Amino acid sequence: MKLVMIGLFALFASCSTTTVYVARHAEKVDESDSTDLSVTGKMRAVALADTLANRHVDLILTTPYRRTRQTAEPLAQRLHLPIGSYPAAPVRAGVDQINLIRNRTVLVVGHSNTILELARGLGATPTLTIIKGTDFDNLLQLRIRRTPFGRSVQLHETTFGQPTP
Repeated sequence: MKLVMIGLFALFASCSTTTVYVARHAEKVDESDSTDLSVTGKMRAVALADTLANRHVDLILTTPYRRTRQTAEPLAQRLHLPIGSYPAAPVRAGVDQINLIRNRTVLVVGHSNTILELARGLGATPTLTIIKGTDFDNLLQLRIRRTPFGRSVQLHETTFGQPTP
């Protein structure tokens, strides 16, 4: 009986559900790599915080660029959370880091050329095929469920803040 109980505990301990919100950084001042968010971008970052404030986010990850960090800051300040980092490239490194997270709700802020690839790497199949340079309002929600019998990923695609043209 003791072995059965230990086995059941191990079985249930291996189950987890992780929710990952993936967003692109908000609008930036110009096209340089180190640029800050524009006024519109700062408003979008607040809109992202408003959208996720009650979603039980308990971990925030951004690439090491200022614009991704600034996009996450309003939510981090509101929830009193530190902002962690994941590498912008290769995307596989970010996927591997996120795949280690269990039973948490995470905001991941990336770039137009990485967020769909991150979602695919985590097992989702976005309907979007490309994020245009002018698209800043996409928000992907992935619900990753792991059981001893496998893994499933549910994807919900939405937008936040003012629509981008």
